[in-house]
Amino acid sequence: MKCAYFDQQQCLSCRHIQQPMPEQVDTKSQVLTQLLSEFSVEQWHSPVFGPNSGFRNKAKMVVLGAAHQPTLGIVSPTGEPVSLCDCQLYPADMQQLLHRLELFVRQAGIPPYNVEKAKGELKFILLTRSQIKGEYLLRFVLKSHKSIARIERELPQLLSEYPKIKVVSVNIQPVHMAILEGEEELFLSEETRLSEQFNDVPLFIRPKSFFQTHPEIAAKLYQTAREWVAELKPSSLWDLFCGVGGFGLHCASKSIPLTGIEISSEAIACAKISAETMGLTQVDFTALDSTGFAQGCDATNKPDVVIVNPPRRGIGKELCESLAAFAPKAILYSSCNPYTLAKDLANIQGYRIQKVQLFDMFPHTDHFEVLVMLIKQ
Repeated sequence: MKCAYFDQQQCLSCRHIQQPMPEQVDTKSQVLTQLLSEFSVEQWHSPVFGPNSGFRNKAKMVVLGAAHQPTLGIVSPTGEPVSLCDCQLYPADMQQLLHRLELFVRQAGIPPYNVEKAKGELKFILLTRSQIKGEYLLRFVLKSHKSIARIERELPQLLSEYPKIKVVSVNIQPVHMAILEGEEELFLSEETRLSEQFNDVPLFIRPKSFFQTHPEIAAKLYQTAREWVAELKPSSLWDLFCGVGGFGLHCASKSIPLTGIEISSEAIACAKISAETMGLTQVDFTALDSTGFAQGCDATNKPDVVIVNPPRRGIGKELCESLAAFAPKAILYSSCNPYTLAKDLANIQGYRIQKVQLFDMFPHTDHFEVLVMLIKQ
């Protein structure tokens, strides 16, 4: 894929963008095969990948420049502000809205935050797009409350032009550090969550809840997890690091109890709404630390299948040992970091690796998602 930003060395985030997708996926497959070379894998499933452009549903834009001439994008390797409103990773309608948001910042007269001088107000604009309806969640990350009135002044005109913006919020991040968001979130819209759907499962996105950034591949990942779990005919499920419930809600049913654990209370609130919408009554979503939850349960309450979908750090040795001690029939591990995945697999004793499949959730980068099915020996 041709990208002017990359060709001009203004943005190097997509380091493999000039390589055809099949070649990118083949390289990633070789990395995964090497990382898991010490394990006996019974079935290697074909990698899953999608389009090379227009796939991304979330934009994290640094606000740069001045109030009269703001730029939404990044700082280039040479230190210059670069607008990424035309980035081809985003759908065309999302690119159009990003351009309009640059104008919005100028009309509102909000001074972008200058990191070197520690001055200004607007740090980031975060935009999330729902694929099912093409609707948006828009967030402004501010240093303080000073510019909220300016946003509120210009917001009605923006919403009249873009009625698909359903959720608008302001996040207050007062700390002079490389932190994306702060604790305080203020809604400027009646709606507080964005609706999405993967396969036949309704999902909901709130400002601080994690959500997959490649809807097409995420839907295939969840469907594959559903099919693999269904083959086991489980009587109960755990979904640890469950987020908004994507894996668990795909794998549960009205006859299969599901326990979902996630540290984020916002994500848990979304998961509960999804379960209610689906008519699932044997579901218990709770905001807790996944490792602490597993260590605090006794063996009499162990599930047939445990699903884990941790952040990049992996699940860690303690949880690996807890799962091995629980000894469920199977463990379904979805990982966005194959390096920590390999470390965790070495610490989960008493299991064989039945299936492995790569899902290219992050085209043009070195990153990818892996789904692994572990079966009790």
